[in-house]
Parts: sequence; structure tokens; C-alpha cells
Amino acid sequence: MTTPLIQSRRLIFLGLVLFLLGLILGLFVPSFANPRMALSGHLEGILNGLFLCVLGIIWQRLALGPKWHAFAFWLAVYGAFANYLAVIVAAVTGQGRMMPIAGGKDGTFMIEGLISFLLVSLSVAMLLVCGIVLTGFYRYMRLSSDDASKA
Repeated sequence: MTTPLIQSRRLIFLGLVLFLLGLILGLFVPSFANPRMALSGHLEGILNGLFLCVLGIIWQRLALGPKWHAFAFWLAVYGAFANYLAVIVAAVTGQGRMMPIAGGKDGTFMIEGLISFLLVSLSVAMLLVCGIVLTGFYRYMRLSSDDASKA
């Protein structure tokens, strides 16, 4: 099992990779079957990349056990990259009925199933990550304030 320090560095690295992928996607927005969805993918890459970087910065301050750290790490990485992938698939194919505001249209069973699976599973993953991280950071704040009151 990896340490929180290693996980922290990996989160920052993966965040920077996703940020770069988001920037690169932005260069090709007009060439996709659904440019509006490609723009969403561009923004998802940038924002999820920043999210992973921020998580990496605070990661060592989470008062969590090793298993919870590992669980949250993989959920965060999966959620961030699945979000980017779902929107890319929708942009390339022009499908994605779960995202009608971004211009997603009904498509084939296979593509719609993939997009829907990614969107639903990443939503659950990100909600869990946020709950775990908030709990871990709250416990860290409580431990820090207990140490300060003893001094």
C-alpha cells in the first residue's frame, strides 16, 4: 500500500496530466461532431485536473487510515478521468442524451450505455470522495485544535 505522500504526489501529477489533456482538447473544439460537448470536455479536463491537484496538496492533512486513503485516491482518479472520457465520447459521437444542455442527442445503445455508465458511476465516486475528504479534513482540524488547546 502506498503512503499518503506518494498518493499526494501522484494526485498532483495526474491532475497536471488531466489539465494538459483539457488544454489540448480546447485546441480542437470546432472539429468534433458536437463542439459544445467538446467545450464541456475542455472545461472538465481543466477543472478536474485542478481538483486532483488541490486534493494532492491537502492529501497529507487528511486524518484517514491507509485503506480510506487508498479508497479515496482511486475514487478521485476514476471520477476525474471518467468525467473527461464520458464527455469526449459524447463530443466525438454527437451522442449523450443524459447531457441535453450540451447538445447531446439520442444514440446507439452501446455508446449511450457507456456514457450513462460513466456519468452515473463518476457521480457516485465524486460524491464519496468529497464525503471522505471532508470527513478526513474535519478530523484533521479537530486533532489540530486539540493539540493547540493543550499547548
